[in-house]
Amino acid sequence: MEQHINPYVKDIQISGIRRFYNLVADKKDMISLTIGQPDFPTPLHVKEAGIEAIRANQTTYTPNAGLMELRQAIRSFYTKYAPAYQAEDEIIVTTGASQAIDITLRTILQPGDEVVLPGPVYPGYEPLIALAGAKAVLADTTANGFKLTKSVLEQYITPKTKCVILPYPSNPTGVTLTYEELEEIAVFLADKDIFILSDEIYSELTYDQPHVSIAGFQQVRQKTIIINGLSKSHSMTGWRIGFTLAPAWLSTHMLKVHQYNATCASSVSQHAAVEALTNGLEDPAEMREAYRERRDYCLDRLSKMGLTVERPNGAFYIFPKFPIAQMTSFELGLALVEKARLAIVPGDAFSRLGEGYMRLSYAYSMEQLQEGLDRLERFLSSNQLT
Repeated sequence: MEQHINPYVKDIQISGIRRFYNLVADKKDMISLTIGQPDFPTPLHVKEAGIEAIRANQTTYTPNAGLMELRQAIRSFYTKYAPAYQAEDEIIVTTGASQAIDITLRTILQPGDEVVLPGPVYPGYEPLIALAGAKAVLADTTANGFKLTKSVLEQYITPKTKCVILPYPSNPTGVTLTYEELEEIAVFLADKDIFILSDEIYSELTYDQPHVSIAGFQQVRQKTIIINGLSKSHSMTGWRIGFTLAPAWLSTHMLKVHQYNATCASSVSQHAAVEALTNGLEDPAEMREAYRERRDYCLDRLSKMGLTVERPNGAFYIFPKFPIAQMTSFELGLALVEKARLAIVPGDAFSRLGEGYMRLSYAYSMEQLQEGLDRLERFLSSNQLT
């Protein structure tokens, strides 16, 4: 019967991040800097709100789009990035940001459409594009500081382009786009029938400059879908709370997909999210400062090892290029595991354009980072890679 499975599903591969993580998970004496999981607990007051929701029997279905109180909190939270969205019909609470991306792409894409996204890129987009029968078009950003700017983007636009994905701050590179770079894209796309999906899940974790949302540019607001959530900002990965912000005419259709896909996000998690976005707006500050210190430490260590590194401004990843000529990134990853007892993610997990790079997550303690980078330094000094 396997031949009758949806071919789009058969062609999808398990995420290279998870595949490599699982490969090394049972290895002893291993330093793993692989997963983008904050090493901070969910803030206590947010956990208490979830516990109280259970005690108060707030464990039933919520409105499909989410609790109105939560949508109002999301509305207020996002006014620092863009003119206010209407809580009533422009905001949908989802089961994590991943589901938000899924319902967005299933709403706007048809077979034959093309979606332009920067490469290297988080591996969660391409499979969802494929499931909609559309084609992912990877724009090579490796010579442009990993930035999908207007000068790069215009090379990949065709009559089939239906959507452009802007995943900034970026996983795996940590780079962001400036106000001026986003403004150029907004002007370029303003008169084109092309949607913009802006994945801003790391918006609260930027270091050298504040986050800028393309939704702040009026000329593209009516074609832009913002994706965000609480997994990274409030260390709530397991609570599975994401959300979309989009014009009412588009959100109406996205809500239909969400309704039949998930009914609603977890009620308990939604009540915790209300607390996070009302009394916990400053919660990301402690994490942000810790990540900034770790970012600077990793950047300094990797640079002193002679590796080419683009300075990350957000998220908690760094993406150095390795001088490997006789092996692939995956083979380098295996060699690091076997010889150095160090696990970092091969760059090809982030598309073919990540070949030659490795992603290191600094969402780990300074002690783990120091030991991991010590192991990497010893490996590089004793192994000929070129």
